[in-house]
Amino acid sequence: MAMRMHLGENARMALGTLRENKMRSFLAVLGVVIGVTALVSVCSILVGLDRDIRSYLNDFGTDTLFIFKFEPGIHTGRLTAEERSRKPLTLEDAMTIREMCPSIKEVSADIFPRVGSQRGIVTARYRGKEVSNVNYYGTLPTNVEVENVRLAKGRFFTESENLHRAGVAVLGYDLADGLFGAEDPLDKTITVNGVPFVVIGVMERHKGQLFGGGEGDRDVRIPFRTYNKHYPADDEVFISAMAFPGRMTEAEDEIRGVLRRRRNVAYNKSDNFGISSAAQIADQFRQITSSIALLISVIASIGLLIGGVGVMNIMLMSVTQRTREIGVRKAIGARRSDVIWQFLTEAMTLTGGGGLIGVLMSIGISLLLNALLPSLPSVVPLWAVVLGVAVSMSVGLFFGMYPAIKAARLDPVDALRYE
Repeated sequence: MAMRMHLGENARMALGTLRENKMRSFLAVLGVVIGVTALVSVCSILVGLDRDIRSYLNDFGTDTLFIFKFEPGIHTGRLTAEERSRKPLTLEDAMTIREMCPSIKEVSADIFPRVGSQRGIVTARYRGKEVSNVNYYGTLPTNVEVENVRLAKGRFFTESENLHRAGVAVLGYDLADGLFGAEDPLDKTITVNGVPFVVIGVMERHKGQLFGGGEGDRDVRIPFRTYNKHYPADDEVFISAMAFPGRMTEAEDEIRGVLRRRRNVAYNKSDNFGISSAAQIADQFRQITSSIALLISVIASIGLLIGGVGVMNIMLMSVTQRTREIGVRKAIGARRSDVIWQFLTEAMTLTGGGGLIGVLMSIGISLLLNALLPSLPSVVPLWAVVLGVAVSMSVGLFFGMYPAIKAARLDPVDALRYE
């Protein structure tokens, strides 16, 4: 109880000192403000991105495996010469996986231009309106089940339409909105790079902000064989395989066995293809963001270090200015620990106030980013707020220790004589 009373009294004294020296106090903790602002702002952006990518990948379902000629996911470096020279997967590979893997429930395959080829910008048009840089590719009717496609209106194409190479298309939400606005897009004819397609469905908008309203929502998905008819030279195939619930591990092993046989991989050689899942891709992303967070934390620490030195400076000055006050306190019975806690509380109040300003600034930056750049999601988690304030107060505790001990060691007689 006595300790709480001492802390409360010390905090009130510290706030009084800060009010008397507003500008000096602010300049002393400016480094802390900048460091905490940077730290919490980066945390909020990384948390927002992590939630966004997980939301986007979870749209595909937790039981879906992605198979490509090299590892699907986020690539931070260049592909090796061996990876670039790998032959594409084929539709026959997808069909064999469906037939030969008992843990696989269904399979889909997408076809598009070779990775690294230059096809140019794809443009979709409807009457006087056009949208450039759309994602135009062929896929199987099973895509709707395997990738958990949700339709806002209309339907997906059928196996009959795929076999007969029908000129039908399913559009991403933003693409349909850009071409048709309030007009109903169903049964309307659009052209994609000059080829006409009848719109039979529109997909729901993706949940994530980074990807929703971006890549997936600008899709033009047409039947696999229809695409093959118009672009026979395009042979890059991406396979999605949906496992039965609880059988992801078995499914991956079965797919690996099938593809190693079909692609003639020797028993002592590595796979010449890649298999991944939504969870694995999300983990890759988290590893990258963790590295970025570590780098930013080091940079923010420099600001906190500068702020800590500033606090030590102002506290040493405070000790000198208040030498007589310290002498009076010790003469009337104050112990060394009382003087130490007085100055430590003042230092922690000083840096804690700077940390609070930094947190408020980072919340403002987060709100501004969400308003001006909705494609860059930002969420300030409670733990980041607590971390920012705790780190700033720890800086005060650490850098205030030396001035506090110096004040406590003053001789009361010498202190009372000090002018």
